[in-house]
This record gives sequence, structure tokens and C-alpha cells, in this order.
Amino acid sequence: MNLSANPNTRLEAFCDAVFAIAITLLILDIKVPPLESVHSAKDVWLNLSRLWPSFFALCLSFVIILIAWIGHHNLLKSLDKTSTKFPFANGFFLFTVMFIPFPTALMAEYLNTPYAQPAIMLYCLNGILHNLGWNMLYRYALTPKSLVKTSIGKEHIYKNGQGARYGFFLYSIIAILSVWLPYVALIISVLIWIFWLYVSINIHPEKESE
Repeated sequence: MNLSANPNTRLEAFCDAVFAIAITLLILDIKVPPLESVHSAKDVWLNLSRLWPSFFALCLSFVIILIAWIGHHNLLKSLDKTSTKFPFANGFFLFTVMFIPFPTALMAEYLNTPYAQPAIMLYCLNGILHNLGWNMLYRYALTPKSLVKTSIGKEHIYKNGQGARYGFFLYSIIAILSVWLPYVALIISVLIWIFWLYVSINIHPEKESE
């Protein structure tokens, strides 16, 4: 199929730029230890070790955005039509991606402090927000009319959308858990994203339309 005939080609190019910016913003929050605080080589390593929450948050959020980019690319590759509502659903999804660097920076700043609970809770709430973005994408890829390629079939997209719908309840439970057990909620969230990364790596590509 000629890519220029796909009405979502320009949309995907714009989305790729947003993903690239969101990933770049993650690293900008990690600051190099100031030279004034260093008096020996040992101080360099000590200051770097204190940045572990920032690197942890960076890696976790990078994985989330990477998974989102792969899933978004696969979804758009499955479509050959658009609608008046789908670009708006896509815009909301991009907002959830663009927002990820903020809770990432907040969690990195407060993770290793007595005030970690609100930061972890916001990070978990961001999981719900991002999940809503996925649910909107799948919904408006199928309604009010199917935008899916005939060679793929809307059943495939509906099946993928089921995972997002179940995910809403799972992320909601994690966010509630973060009120009382923030670190447990964060560990569960990390395990879930490791699972989604595994699924993304081992996904079987659908047959391409000709």
C-alpha cells in the first residue's frame, strides 16, 4: 500500500516528534553534580550514587514511553482510514505521553525522602491517565466506524483494546494502594511495565496489507 494514501501518515510523523521530545525531557531533569561539591574522586562517585532515584525514574519512564511508541506505531499501521474524532483521541493520548516527564521528575526528587508517598501516588495516577489515553485510541479506532484495514480486521484491535480496559482497573487499584503502601504500589507498577515490555518484544506482527 502506498504510504502517501494513508490519511494517518502525517499524524504519525507528528506523534513521533512528540515521543522524541518526551523522551528527551526525561534526561534533562538529571543534573551533573556541581564541581564545588567535589573534593576528590570519591566525592564524584558519592554524588553520582545519590542520583539513583533519578536514574531509576528515567529508566522506568523511558520504558513506558518506548512501549507507548511501539504500540502506537503498530496501531496506526493497522489503520487505513481516519475520522473526525480519532485525531482528538490521539491528541489526548499524546498529552498523557507529554505529561510523563513531570511525575518522573517529582518521583526522582522525593523517592528517597520521607515525603515519597505523594510523589509515588502521582506517578501511579499518571498510569491511569496514560491508560485512559490508550482506551480512547482503541475506542475511536473502532467507533463510530472501523478505521482498521480489512486485511487485519477490527477483531484484532478490539482484542488489544481489552487489555487496555482491564488495565484501567489494575492501575486504579495500584493508585489506591499507593495511598497506604506507596513503595509496594511502585514495585507492582514496575513489574507490570516489565511485563508489557516483554509482550511488546514478543508480539507477533500481523499480516501486512498489500
